[in-house]
Amino acid sequence: MMARTQITLEPEIHRRARQRASDLGVSLAEYLRRLVKRDLGSPQKKVDVSCIFNLGDGGKSDIANQKDQMIAEAIEADLERGRRR
Repeated sequence: MMARTQITLEPEIHRRARQRASDLGVSLAEYLRRLVKRDLGSPQKKVDVSCIFNLGDGGKSDIANQKDQMIAEAIEADLERGRRR
């Protein structure tokens, strides 16, 4: 259910708002509702950050402890591909 409210606008602002609403093919009330909704944005959902932990855990690698070795292997593989061309 919508709540009813009343606002006061300067005559020039009122005229321009009515014209803009008309250009959009909506009522002044709908135009103002859209402006308020856009300004307020949609409510932010609360997300539990723990849902992102262990997403990439395949149980086969330990990047924190083996990163240097893994980078060296990737560079070596890239160089090997370049030699085959």
